[in-house]
Amino acid sequence: MKPTFKPAYHLLLLICCFMLAIPCYGATKYVSTSGNNSNSGNSWAQAWRTLQYAADQVNAGDSVWIADGNYAGFDLRTTGTAANPIVFIAFGNSAVINAPNPVTTDGINIEDANYIEVNGVRVINQPRNGIRLVFADNCIVRNTFCDNNFERGIFTGFTDDILLEYNECLNSIDEHGIYVSNSSDRSIIRYNICHHNNRGGIQINADGSQGGDGISTDPEIYGNIIYENGVAGGGAINLDGVQGAFIYNNLLYENHATGIALFQQDGNEPSINADIVHNTIINASNARWCILAVNGSSGAQVFNNILINQHPWRGSIALDPDAVPGFDSDYNIVVNSLSNEGDGQAMTLTEWQALGYDANSMIADPLNELFVIPGSDYHLLNDAQAVDEGSAAFAFGINEDIEGTTRPQGAQHDIGAYEAEGSLAVEEEEETPDIYNPGIIINAESISWARGLNGTLTLLNVEGKVIARRDISAAGEVTLHDLVPGVYLATVHTPRGLQWSKGFVFSGKR
Repeated sequence: MKPTFKPAYHLLLLICCFMLAIPCYGATKYVSTSGNNSNSGNSWAQAWRTLQYAADQVNAGDSVWIADGNYAGFDLRTTGTAANPIVFIAFGNSAVINAPNPVTTDGINIEDANYIEVNGVRVINQPRNGIRLVFADNCIVRNTFCDNNFERGIFTGFTDDILLEYNECLNSIDEHGIYVSNSSDRSIIRYNICHHNNRGGIQINADGSQGGDGISTDPEIYGNIIYENGVAGGGAINLDGVQGAFIYNNLLYENHATGIALFQQDGNEPSINADIVHNTIINASNARWCILAVNGSSGAQVFNNILINQHPWRGSIALDPDAVPGFDSDYNIVVNSLSNEGDGQAMTLTEWQALGYDANSMIADPLNELFVIPGSDYHLLNDAQAVDEGSAAFAFGINEDIEGTTRPQGAQHDIGAYEAEGSLAVEEEEETPDIYNPGIIINAESISWARGLNGTLTLLNVEGKVIARRDISAAGEVTLHDLVPGVYLATVHTPRGLQWSKGFVFSGKR
């Protein structure tokens, strides 16, 4: 199914937040369009009016809840700590930042501040970036919706150990959906939806010209859905000066430039040693290559991917000669066009295999014989050629698919981002419950589920801090024994976003 944005982050807490005072490490503050900056900010009745006033008041450990309504953005220069982050979190579905903050031309600007979390806001129509983080390590941006911002949806620079998850970034007018820059190391970019951006979907540039070492190391990019980007150029996943990237379980389709591009432009070194595993890449007819490695970007490992290009002659994989050393690939589904001599050349799969690559790979069947609904639903048909044709030995430890389904479901891993149910599927009358009614039970002892589901269950306190996170692909539970009495929220996310949530009061009585 075509991905959709389902915000509904914390609406269910509205009915119970007044019931209990919640112990916390810092202060809990409130911002509302009906508030006043002369208030204390300590309750909804005493809410502040502007986000900037809140940003000027917070200290490490504080959380700021944002009511629905339209706001100008905020500029934050106060740092949190590992034990006491600063959290700005939307309380409902429609906390909209539709005017820039008073300091920069971005909706939200986090600068010279570490351990900050931004959660659940909608940032639209900004003159530069929707959300910008610079010189900001160990920060989190999750569950945001960034639409029609001029430069990018989310932009970061000099941001080590950043986590960007469950965001939707669309319609960036000039550039990218998500852009991580300036020697940022160990980024985790997961479960985002990036679409209809003018250039790249997800871009990492090491930017040697801006200082630092000019290399971005060890990012993980997984579980993302990226489509209809790159009309003005820029790969769906575009990596300049990025080393040791682990790129897996992504769905890239109908993008108009390269699928995954490894290169050196402003980075101080090439994008070497990328591991590209279990992705599904279906390029548009006016696109470039599904995977392109140039400018000495050697050492790429490409396994268990579906790499279908609808361009008349550009194909699945192209390497410049200086990107060939250390390259290897196998167990892929490809089109009959590959190159070890750069973009302007092509050879058949048979000629490619004679070079020692893709011995167990195969030419792609028509799209309608592979996927449920090509163009919108890229789940595999149960009899598709990709089923049971991958290799666990070359899966680099990836034993789940993009939706959390365990691999393998049959005799061997399926190729691509999705694992078909195959021979281990439950009978029709025993199908996994709809995620909107998933059969998750919350009682005085635990949160439990009796059978495997798709997604990740997260338990948060009223401040938006994560208490527990569990994969729910098998039956299980989260015990509540160690919780303090208070208001909590349980959510289930899949790569398509938030699918289910329930607020509850834990009294501590059992």
